[in-house]
Order: sequence, then structure tokens, then C-alpha cells
Amino acid sequence: MQIDPVALLYGLVEIYSPSHQERRASEYLAAQMQALGFDNAFVDAADNAVGVLGEGPRECVLLGHIDTVVGYIPPRIEDGKLYGRGAVDAKGPLAAFASAAALVGRQSGWRIIVIGATEEEAVTSKGARHALSVYQPALVIIGEPSRWDRITLGYKGRMLLDYCFTKPISHTARPEPNALETAVAFWNAVRADVESFNEGREKAFDQLFTTLRHIHSEDDGFHETSYMTLSFRLPPDLTPNALKARLNVYANGAQLSYRGEELTYRSEKNTPLVRAFNNAIRDEGGRPGFVYKTGTSDMNIVGPVWRCPIVAYGPGDSALDHTPNEHIELAEYERAVRVLVRVLQSLSQM
Repeated sequence: MQIDPVALLYGLVEIYSPSHQERRASEYLAAQMQALGFDNAFVDAADNAVGVLGEGPRECVLLGHIDTVVGYIPPRIEDGKLYGRGAVDAKGPLAAFASAAALVGRQSGWRIIVIGATEEEAVTSKGARHALSVYQPALVIIGEPSRWDRITLGYKGRMLLDYCFTKPISHTARPEPNALETAVAFWNAVRADVESFNEGREKAFDQLFTTLRHIHSEDDGFHETSYMTLSFRLPPDLTPNALKARLNVYANGAQLSYRGEELTYRSEKNTPLVRAFNNAIRDEGGRPGFVYKTGTSDMNIVGPVWRCPIVAYGPGDSALDHTPNEHIELAEYERAVRVLVRVLQSLSQM
């Protein structure tokens, strides 16, 4: 089968695969990798699409994710751009992985393993956690958009807070705050604490971020209850447990529960893998740059466990992630494929 990276990406984007609904997209990608000459391609127990090339003792894992956020965007190609949900985040990087591996073929002494992981956009990261139990790589490339000429070396930590406060209903003429006003007071206190924490911290990667994701209230005629979900992006010097201690001070009778806890992760810069990407980007006419992202990725999950050289790489503008206008420039996408080909061809030197 002739390798057409654009056709592969278009077919993958065409299949709607929000978190927890990835099976059909995984079956498509596994079938495409089999047709492209991978030694083995299959859908594993976590619904990951997996393609394997080579039988060497060392593993190079290219870990992308095949799920997207909700909201289907019918794919189309217009003015050299492919529009569609996941075109940037992160089917573009994943299709680039599969295309580059197929173009390179077997590399002596290595097993090249391409994984389209499930539930990365959810807090569960089911696919990456399953991969942890199966593979022991010497090198890892995470598939996330960073532009074709940039390398991501770190991601902030994460924590979600679910807030619940219940009180007896009182007449609206009474001066005491109702349940929803109590929730807003908690949010304001948290915002003030975050602002205090960030004083003197100039770099975004060193700051604590918080977002109010959901808020609503309800009553049964006797009691009223307010609910909120807050998300936090943590800097390297703040652990989830330390943040919980700060937040619990403001509970004021509310129930606070926490989930999706991940520590910040920063990878080493001076590694053979980083040097290979630097050289490949320069060979393609670019000037490599390094990025530390304010979001979270599967790097936070696998990096602390696999403890090997790791970077995140992929074409696309991450500012378009999750947006109604999500699209990728095809010239950039194809350039990223060529960069990945050069990196994989240099495995024998690592």
C-alpha cells in the first residue's frame, strides 16, 4: 500500500472518537498500519490502536492519543488546511507517527511501537496507563501539537475539585447567603489565594492556574445545594496534596472532593533524543525551539514511570485545540512527518 500521510489523517479525522468512544477509530488506524507494512497491528485491551515494526531488544514508543473532545466537525480540505475535530489535537501528531514509521520501516536493534491511546482527553488516561503495564521503552515520543519546529519538554500538573454545599432553604428576603452565593464566595476566596500564590512568579509554567468549569444549584423544596467543578494547573513546586491543604481552609462546611491528580513533569534537555530532533528540524530548514506547556498530557503519566528520554512533538497550533475552527496546515503536517522520519532513521546512533 502506498503511503499517503494526508489521506491517513483525513480518514482518521473523519471518524468521530470522543473519549470513551474510540473503538472504531482504533480499528481504522490498526487496519491502516497493517496495510502500510507494520509487522503487527491490533487494537489492545484498552482499545488503543497499536502498530509494531521490528524485533530489536530496544523499544521506541511513539505515544499519541486517538480520542478527542466532543463536538464533531465534518472534515474538509480548504486552502491547504485540513479542518476537523482532532486535526490538531491530536490525530495530526498520531497520523504523523504512523506515516513516519511506515516510511522508515524496520530499524536494526529496535522495535518501533506506535500507539493511539484512549481517554487522554479524560482524566482517566486509560490508554497510557495500559501501555505502562506492557512496554519498557528506551525512548518515548508523545504526540501533541507544538508546531513542526518545536519540542515540548514539560507539562504542568493537574487537579480537579468537585464542590458541594447543602443548606436548608430560607426565604429570599433573609440576609444570609444562599447555597449558590456560598459557592461563589468559595470561588472568590480561591481566586484570591491563587493570585497571592502567583505574586512574583513571572513565568506561566511557574504559576498556579485555576478555572471555574461548571456551577449550578438545585433544591427539593426543603434543602438547596450548589455544585461546582474547578480545575487547577499546578507548577513544579506545588503538589496536589499541598494544594488541597490550601483549599480546605475555605471549605466553610462544603464537601470538597478531588480527582485527576497529576504532578508536573519536566524531561531532560540534554539527551540523544532531543539532539536527534534538533538535528532533524535543522535539516528541514528550521530553528528548533523548546516549550514547556501549561496543560497536561500523557507525558505526566508515563514519564515518571518509564524514566527514559522523552519529548512531546507534533505538528499543529495548540491554540486551535478544542476550538470550532480546529485545523492543521498540511504543509506543516508533512514537514513534521519528514522530521520524524529523520529522527527514526537515527535510532541506530542512540
